[in-house]
Amino acid sequence: MVKISDLRAREIINIVDGRRLGLIKDIEIDLEEGRITAIVLPGVSGGRFLGFLGKEEEIVVPWEKIIKIGMDVVLVDGSSFTDPKHEFKIKY
Repeated sequence: MVKISDLRAREIINIVDGRRLGLIKDIEIDLEEGRITAIVLPGVSGGRFLGFLGKEEEIVVPWEKIIKIGMDVVLVDGSSFTDPKHEFKIKY
């Protein structure tokens, strides 16, 4: 079993291109079913200056796209996406 605090400390890696997507910022949970539905990663800041201006994008990775949770990293499958801004669902 993995604690959420331990999971948040692991870096997310796209297995398709080996790109680092960052650390988990948040986790979406289905309270009725008691399971994690997605992990949320910080996205590219669009037009932000030192984090003060503009909204920060978030990348939502559905749980089904998680391939393996390792000791140091979480591997995700981004094979069905080509543009980094459309790899996963981006929400503002």
